[in-house]
Amino acid sequence: MTDEERLKQIVEAALLAAGRPLNLDQLQSLFPEQEAPDKKQLREVLAQLSDDYQGRGIEITEVGSGFRIQVRAEFSPWVSKLWAERPPKYSRALLETLALIAYRQPITRGEIEDVRGVSVSTNIIKTLTEREWVRVVGHRDVPGKPALYATTREFLDYFNLKSLNELPTLAEIRDLDSINRELELVDPEKQQQQGEIQTDQEADESIPLDPDQQPEAMESHEGEDTVPIMDEDEHLSKLDTHESE
Repeated sequence: MTDEERLKQIVEAALLAAGRPLNLDQLQSLFPEQEAPDKKQLREVLAQLSDDYQGRGIEITEVGSGFRIQVRAEFSPWVSKLWAERPPKYSRALLETLALIAYRQPITRGEIEDVRGVSVSTNIIKTLTEREWVRVVGHRDVPGKPALYATTREFLDYFNLKSLNELPTLAEIRDLDSINRELELVDPEKQQQQGEIQTDQEADESIPLDPDQQPEAMESHEGEDTVPIMDEDEHLSKLDTHESE
């Protein structure tokens, strides 16, 4: 067995055992300092593994936090049956709120309410923050200093995105129910604990997002100052340069 084959086996084993994405630094840390492969070698090994998985039920993908091995999406109808209890669906109101945060971040709760035309439930914000899909990244410098919300690395990981540039257009996600179908591979117990099940009231109060009014991701609010409290890798502005080597 060559050193390259051994390295490929170690990387594959680590990704399977971790149960979460691993970035190149984390993969390097598995080896003694003198024996650690460089990032170019690791990327080559990851590319080889990706080729090995062609035509199989699993794949290697790069998301916001690093690389992971996962089931291919087309096998969701079968794999999801491993969980006896179907995961709860997220309400349309929650998905609309998440979409607005993702596309117009950083954004305040009041600005979300202005777009949706209805008040945003405290439970929705609580659910999104508990899932670690969104976080407070600063405060708008206006009376009351409302919190500014933006998405996290966990959001990118969960929705299989490497960066915010990979967000689909609103026209592509017009059917919000399709998002719920794509979430069925997630641990249903975790969703039941943290998810928000749709209620008739939420369904009535929610309004469809207009795909013709596509906002820019990471849209800035010109003319308005903010008081930043960036502390997690200077938030998602750094994500697009993740592992650029």
